Amino acid sequence: MKKVLLTVACVLLLVGCNAQNKKDADKANGKETAALNKEKMNDNEKMSYALGANWGKQFQSIGLEIDYDLYMKGLKDGMADKNEFSDEEMRAAFQYLDKVAQENQGKMVEAEKAAGKAFLEKNKQEPGVKETASGLQYKVVTEGTGKHPLATDKVKVHYKGTLLDGTVFDSSYDRGEPAQFPLNQVIAGWTEGLQLMSEGSKYIFYIPSDLGYGDMGTQGGPIKGGSTLIFEVELLEVNPK
Repeated sequence: MKKVLLTVACVLLLVGCNAQNKKDADKANGKETAALNKEKMNDNEKMSYALGANWGKQFQSIGLEIDYDLYMKGLKDGMADKNEFSDEEMRAAFQYLDKVAQENQGKMVEAEKAAGKAFLEKNKQEPGVKETASGLQYKVVTEGTGKHPLATDKVKVHYKGTLLDGTVFDSSYDRGEPAQFPLNQVIAGWTEGLQLMSEGSKYIFYIPSDLGYGDMGTQGGPIKGGSTLIFEVELLEVNPK
């Protein structure tokens, strides 16, 4: 998702990377963009804002700094079927974009991993927290008396997933409906952790990135590469009808 959006955006416009971030400058000068009057916006205006916000989020997520004047010129030129860059210059700009994105992504992943490692080192000293050989940490909130699932079983669960800063990124409780899935088709931390549980149990899992979404995270989603995750999980039923 991220890669596609970046490609579409960059084909349409000239991206100036590693320039002064105009948004930060405007904020410092008290010139932040005024809030939108959404009630008076037509559908085309809403679409335009949504595209900009989406692209901006993608750029921010990989640490790009954009020269906004050149960005807008490139956008306007592209919409007018113009381009002041040659094909060779465009390729060079995209290669630089890839280089910067990869370097920044690597730094952010390492920072997330370091934060996760520090958290887990401290967390395993907490009362009731246990750690498996794989590095999965868990804490029993309630111990059930039903059967244990195998990796090949389907399970029915309620759960809430949070980042280390407490941000909830997914919750079956909020949706008002338990989730069902084959246990061998989810992240490794879940496949291992749920097999420790019996029906009626509630556990908290502390899942390092290599047992979660790895260095990639969720593309375009809330989970950054290298993130350690926390899940509260209730095992309601094994092989539900």
